[in-house]
Amino acid sequence: MVFNPDCMVRQSDVQQRRAELEVGDQLEEPVENVEFGRIASQQAKQVIVQKVREAERMKVAKQFKARIGQMLSGQVKRVDRGNVIIDLGSGAEGVVTRDKLIPRENLRVGDRAVALLTAISEEIRGPQLVLGRTAPELLVELFRREVPEVSEGMVEIVGAARDPGVRAKIAVLSHEARIDPIGACIGMHGTRVQSVSNELGGERVDIVLADENAGQFVINALSPAKIVSITVDEENHSMDIAVDEEQLSLAIGRGGQNVRLASDLTGWSLNMMSVQEIEQKQEAEVLEVSGKLVKQLDIDQGVAEILAMEGFNSLEEIAFVPVAELLDIEEFDEDLVEELRRRAQDVLLTQEISMEENVDEAKPADDLFDVDGVTQRLALLFASSGIITREDLADQAVDDLLGIEDMTQELAGQLIMAARAIWFE
Repeated sequence: MVFNPDCMVRQSDVQQRRAELEVGDQLEEPVENVEFGRIASQQAKQVIVQKVREAERMKVAKQFKARIGQMLSGQVKRVDRGNVIIDLGSGAEGVVTRDKLIPRENLRVGDRAVALLTAISEEIRGPQLVLGRTAPELLVELFRREVPEVSEGMVEIVGAARDPGVRAKIAVLSHEARIDPIGACIGMHGTRVQSVSNELGGERVDIVLADENAGQFVINALSPAKIVSITVDEENHSMDIAVDEEQLSLAIGRGGQNVRLASDLTGWSLNMMSVQEIEQKQEAEVLEVSGKLVKQLDIDQGVAEILAMEGFNSLEEIAFVPVAELLDIEEFDEDLVEELRRRAQDVLLTQEISMEENVDEAKPADDLFDVDGVTQRLALLFASSGIITREDLADQAVDDLLGIEDMTQELAGQLIMAARAIWFE
């Protein structure tokens, strides 16, 4: 034990005065009271009250730390400059800041409200429970409360997207063949989904069926619009969605709401087009790709268009895909396929040799690799064309890049805008 002179005395010292005391006994000595004036007393009281409140806040924060991400309910205690303070019971309070309230909602003192505990912030007066009513996770928690099949794990909510206070979408699937996940979430006469909606200021909730097939998932998410076709771009994680002209406004929704929520829900970038628009885009892409293949492989325009329409858009695909995939094209025979593969491989080899020879002469700058979408190969191709730095790329026009190998108009535009992003920071 370490000797502490503030609360301990040595046995040898104290026994000179009171010989009967042993080690471990308590010794009381009178201490002269310090005289405090009215102001000093008031200050002392304020400090004590403040420290007690800080201790209480610390205790509450410790209790709620494990509940971050969970839904809490309470009663509105007061409204302070647009921020709503909610009494959570047991002396705990949480604040919903103005930007985390549902737009145009008007919570009043005494109202019951639910909110998601998003964080515990450190304030001057101590820890503060931070609540929110706009997060998609709150929607999930409400369905977990209202739908026993969800809370018991028989129905899973795989995603949610919200336009707070207006409209939302959730994606569900069932782990029990006998349970309809959509019907379970809607409830008898819509009672369950209506209860959720009422908690969120009348927010309209669409319930869609999740699907492992990304295309089918998107179709479900865009309901009730009828989808004609989907073109998937795996590389850019986007889809071009074709609908009939009269369905276009329904698919997009007011202010783009429907397609935006569907995009957030599925995780795909969705481009809505009419059937005519998508056909025109596909025709333009076929002409662009086939034109490059004609120059690169020295082949007829007809052969190049067939390759483009079948999805063979680059030399690498033609050179290295399994032979069987090219032979599946009705117009191609074995001799033509072998010749196309040989030419593609020869061109790629020539390009690789040329790039290696030019590396020392034109080495891309480090900041060129910081541009989103610029790969090692693209950087070397840029450098061989005199585009060395990020600033060089930002100064280019789309047409300036189209002469570079495998460059499309869309990719050129994306890379240039990514390079210019630093201008706006």
